Amino acid sequence: MSSIAQPLSMTPWKQGVKDAIPLLGGYIPVAISFGLISVQSGFSVLETILISAFIYAGASQFLFVAMVASGAPLWLVIIMTLLINARHVVYGPNLAPYLTKDARWGPLMHGLTDQIFAIAHTRLPQMPSESRIGWYTGAATLAWLSWIGGSALGAIAGDELMQRWPLINEVLPFALPALFFVLIVPRCNNLQWTVTIAGAAASAMLLKVFGFPNIAIPAAALCGALAFYALKYTCKQGIKS
Repeated sequence: MSSIAQPLSMTPWKQGVKDAIPLLGGYIPVAISFGLISVQSGFSVLETILISAFIYAGASQFLFVAMVASGAPLWLVIIMTLLINARHVVYGPNLAPYLTKDARWGPLMHGLTDQIFAIAHTRLPQMPSESRIGWYTGAATLAWLSWIGGSALGAIAGDELMQRWPLINEVLPFALPALFFVLIVPRCNNLQWTVTIAGAAASAMLLKVFGFPNIAIPAAALCGALAFYALKYTCKQGIKS
């Protein structure tokens, strides 16, 4: 990843919106699915929209509506939601070196999703520091509004969409995995990242195949991190020798 700042060809906000447009292909279908499931679980259209606007946490929202609908205690719902979102403890420090001291960064972190983190971690180091908050605002705002809009569409017309186009129901589960695939492929631009990503993916698939789906993702993440730093250490030792 290059750390040399490059001037933007348009205003930072517009560039952020442009860079986030590919995310809509994953956000909107999954948001439609959430809206439909939320209404089927007993939430109103307004409640569904408010959940997407204020919780805005993808998988945590599906868990939230499922647990509330099943009568789980509120304290357990909160704890489980926080645990799923614990990955943000890692996201923040990784972006911190590229953030300015502008106080607006605090509330803007509400828009930090997995996908926004992925593109921000690549794009922020490549632009002047004064352009970063504008770029991030544009990208995060478009993603947030698309998630809310998709949730509203699913809540209002989800049943009709599924009945009219049954294929949508088959496509929805692949939307987010496909989006993540598109985001990580550009990272395979050197041996270290290629081995890391391939190792993590292979670990997750093997654990799933052998009947350990619940630990597949965290274990694969750990394997990928170990592979990354092992290669980094090996390369440093090779340079020293």
